[in-house]
Amino acid sequence: MSVNRIGKDVGLDDGMPLTLSVADRWISVELVDAAAEINEQIAQYRFDLAARALYEFVWNEYCDWYLELAKVDLVRGDEAAQRGTRRTLVRVLETILRLAHPFIPFITEELWHAIAPLAGEMGETVSLQTYPDGHGPRDPIATTQISTLKILVDTCRSLRSEMGLSPAQRVSLLIAGDVAGVGPNTFRDYLVALAKLADAKAVDELPLTDAPVQVVDKLRIMLDVKVDPVAERERIGKEIARIDGEVVRANAKLGNEGFVARAPAAVVEQERARLAGFTATLEKLKEQFGRLGG
Repeated sequence: MSVNRIGKDVGLDDGMPLTLSVADRWISVELVDAAAEINEQIAQYRFDLAARALYEFVWNEYCDWYLELAKVDLVRGDEAAQRGTRRTLVRVLETILRLAHPFIPFITEELWHAIAPLAGEMGETVSLQTYPDGHGPRDPIATTQISTLKILVDTCRSLRSEMGLSPAQRVSLLIAGDVAGVGPNTFRDYLVALAKLADAKAVDELPLTDAPVQVVDKLRIMLDVKVDPVAERERIGKEIARIDGEVVRANAKLGNEGFVARAPAAVVEQERARLAGFTATLEKLKEQFGRLGG
């Protein structure tokens, strides 16, 4: 997504109407938290941890999540909402460049001169700009909403994988319940786009079908897909057999005293984590198999 939207203003005129979406408010709080962590690590001369905090914010929050959410807001919002999202996009990016300047100065200097005017910042060099200090307003509602949304998207993707649905297959998501008084309709457009759904519907009760159900906090969700019990039992049975084999192999490794004694501690711990993951998956699969009449 290009930040420099030709012919579109980025909220430089404070007199123009401007509204912020839940995603805009959330990323602003995440930016404040990241800046606070970076400042704290720099003060302790832990430049490695400061760089890691910056990296995790840029890639995990701004790129992986916010840019995708912003695409939705730029399509569905009115002009004031779109202006708010464009302003947030460029102002967060400009702040990122100031935060990153101690680590990659030549790159940030070049990029800053292109981005700064869009964010309402002027100066001869980014080196003389105020370094973000990590102080800013909190927004617990936006934080809770996006946290829930992220879990819902990840769970939808997990359900799609469980049911063997192709990425191109658009199905509806059914949601029962609520979280902290925030209705799931708040997330509808985001969910449809990020989880590749046909629709996301709030219902009083989930239908009694063979489709798997996942619990997300106080929400219960399922994909509205007709399941062939015979074919699904066969698929899950094969997956149970495969995971059973992985459990047997992992147990054999961990039961080998020579392996446990000679292998690095990190390798042994990794094998234990794999075993725990396989065991948890196996329990879920057997539960699904049982619901299908096994």
